[in-house]
Amino acid sequence: MTQPPDLPPELLPAAPPRMPAKPGLFLARDSYRQRRLRDAARMLPVLGAVIWLLPLMWQRGPQETGGMAAAVVFVFAGWTLLIILTALIARKLRPDDDAGIRPDTAP
Repeated sequence: MTQPPDLPPELLPAAPPRMPAKPGLFLARDSYRQRRLRDAARMLPVLGAVIWLLPLMWQRGPQETGGMAAAVVFVFAGWTLLIILTALIARKLRPDDDAGIRPDTAP
């Protein structure tokens, strides 16, 4: 649906007015990363629950015996992974500046 090029400019349809661009929300990089780390720390218990409950959903055929050893290894490997993730996240987290905890007001 293009216009033929031989039309004079006053007969061409006007372009719709453009809205001014809304400035983007500026978030400081450090505080943004801290919030995402805190979000990740809040999700670790959910990940732990999934890891603990996942072996319960494994289906075994009627002829299969055992299988419990694999579930135990999976649970303890997941537990180890959670410990490592928690240690990494805790190392990168900073204490909250506005928490009201100051060295001069500590009991």
